[in-house]
Amino acid sequence: MGTETAKAIDRRDATDGDHRAAAKTRVRGACPALAAPMPTGDGLLVRLRPAGGALTLSQLAALAGSAAAHGNGTLEITARGNLQIRGLRAETVGQLASDIEAAGITVPNGPAIEISPLHGIDPEEAGDPAAMELALRSELREPLASPRLAPKLSIVIDGGGAFGSSALSADIRVVAQPDAEWLVAINGDGETATPVAIGPAETAISAVGEILSLLVILGQSRRARDIDPALLRARFPTMDVIRLNLSPMAKTSLAGLHRLKDGKHVLGVRPEFGQMRASDLTALLDDAKAHGAAAVRLAPDRGFFFTGFPAEAAPALLIAASKHGFTTQPGEKSEYIAACAGAGACGSAFYETRILARRLMTAAPVLFDGSLTVHFSGCSKGCAHARPTLTLTGSAEGYDLILNGLAADQPDERIAGGRIDFAIERLARSIEDNRGAGESAAACLTRLGATGVSKALRQE
Repeated sequence: MGTETAKAIDRRDATDGDHRAAAKTRVRGACPALAAPMPTGDGLLVRLRPAGGALTLSQLAALAGSAAAHGNGTLEITARGNLQIRGLRAETVGQLASDIEAAGITVPNGPAIEISPLHGIDPEEAGDPAAMELALRSELREPLASPRLAPKLSIVIDGGGAFGSSALSADIRVVAQPDAEWLVAINGDGETATPVAIGPAETAISAVGEILSLLVILGQSRRARDIDPALLRARFPTMDVIRLNLSPMAKTSLAGLHRLKDGKHVLGVRPEFGQMRASDLTALLDDAKAHGAAAVRLAPDRGFFFTGFPAEAAPALLIAASKHGFTTQPGEKSEYIAACAGAGACGSAFYETRILARRLMTAAPVLFDGSLTVHFSGCSKGCAHARPTLTLTGSAEGYDLILNGLAADQPDERIAGGRIDFAIERLARSIEDNRGAGESAAACLTRLGATGVSKALRQE
């Protein structure tokens, strides 16, 4: 192995563990709501969760116009289906707020409550998450408004159906069950959350209230995972007898035309990496309106659905979305990428994440077979993806490659900045050369492990 390569791709020494441990405990700050926009590398950022994640076409067009007038014209949809507007200034945040009010867009106060994107229009839903959200906000107004709750407290209400929210992790999950019952669980997604109560809506609301009271006692720095198990069982003495038949979460691509059980259609579209220019969005909304679409539903996985259009308009809508730069086909490589804003847009980032992601989609297509998500994180905060996966974290020295972990985890390799394309191409070639028939990229990486990957990266 050449000396240059040995210097460029080097194992992280043990002393770096202290740095990573500190990074893990750093708080990313409060959610950047209208009342508290977040400074970034390209100005102030505001995150919005419109009531129910639903907007009319004219409302979303108004937001796009406001983003262009008062920000830098960039909008984003997050992995949890929230909307972000970038490049604002202190003097324009109030103007954005006025535009939101004038458009009739309701942004509830307190923690964001994320509900199934097709609520109310999906005939397969087991319950009405919008009604449950209204009930929670009405009955639990005081605890939800407590300043002692963690700024990033997450509440998910999953009505089920074709596009439920089982993949979203949350502090508190409220999940519709058969026979008008609701399950309340904490700290996890549809498979990993711990059930604490099950019953009619009144039981679920009471259980959420109990959990909120425990979180208020714990204070701002704590989340549902920090609730003492003994205390939890004292509040929910029957939690251990709840028996559920959990099936593996099916991953249905958001992108594309989807026919619901009642014969109606919705069209899922994704801007590349969840980011779009206001001008492109406005042009798409104009075309969608002309083809009969009525509304937009923001959705997890960085996209949204068009609803209300006649079936015969679907082909024209698909063409319009593609024309304006939006993905409408499932399985596109960008679907398997989580990339933060990156250098230039974020003051913490060490590299331009999306530029590198585009290069690697071309140079290493084997990584994007859908078996894993490739996480491009500009720094160790890992804002774009909160699950273990193949991660490339930026640092002052270059890049940290983590085979199956979070952005702040101990890296398996350190890669010098100028060698990143070489390293990833080597990684891709190693997968192509070593995987068995029908073996996915994720399975091959798991089998190779850190030792096998290290050997591949160090070969000349």
